[in-house]
Amino acid sequence: MEFRTQVEIRKSRFEILPCEPVLLVGSCFADGVGRRFRDEGFPVTVNPYGTMYNPVSVLHTLQRWLPLQAAADVPRIVFLTLGTNHVYRLKETGEIVDNCEKRPQALFQEEVLSMDDCLQALRQILTLLSQYRADVQVVFTVSPIRYRKYGYHGSQLSKAVLLLAVDKIVNENEHADYFPAYELLMDELRDYRFYAADMLHPSEQAVDYVWERLMDACFSLQARQFVEEWRPLKLALAHKPYHPDSEEYQHFVAKTMLKVSELRKKYPTFVL
Repeated sequence: MEFRTQVEIRKSRFEILPCEPVLLVGSCFADGVGRRFRDEGFPVTVNPYGTMYNPVSVLHTLQRWLPLQAAADVPRIVFLTLGTNHVYRLKETGEIVDNCEKRPQALFQEEVLSMDDCLQALRQILTLLSQYRADVQVVFTVSPIRYRKYGYHGSQLSKAVLLLAVDKIVNENEHADYFPAYELLMDELRDYRFYAADMLHPSEQAVDYVWERLMDACFSLQARQFVEEWRPLKLALAHKPYHPDSEEYQHFVAKTMLKVSELRKKYPTFVL
């Protein structure tokens, strides 16, 4: 008898290669997944201008970051995590801001982006990325973190708008894909033991599970093999000895670092 619902995840339209550069922009959920990529030795760039929550602010990050990169440095793989369709517009200029920078709330007007507004921003994002990298593959996710300040019904409405916009862009663009992080938390990991103390953010265990499902969906066989090769070395490096100055431990460290050096020769883009 099965006591939980399991989200079926189809294989992605692309495969992530071993130690391939990855760009992640979006909500704090993107930060969590970015840490997993970094822990596994991937060269990653995560939210270069801070955490972004809505589609327009994600677009702003890419508009600022991409022109500063050499053509060869723009990653093929881009993860974009959307958290909300709520935005803040500076009354004086009418522009949507990415960070209120602790300025008085009276200077801003809160607005809600429609599904069409979100879709327009996502289309601009894909057009922009394709100008810098023709073979770009964009993975959209919707953050499972709820926004208490909107009210839980309001938070669900916000997520629904984002999900509709993402579904539309994925169906119309072959360079866009969707990974169901939102559904994994809402349907598979619906028990509160998978949440942090605030009962809103996913626990480390939950993020680990999402990471495992992401690898199943997006990683090439070679990338999975690399992860298996790196795992024992990662555990060895994280080991906390009782006697760090002992000859035995120094020999252990030297042997481990030799294996890391051999791994780096096999995977030149590996980042320790």
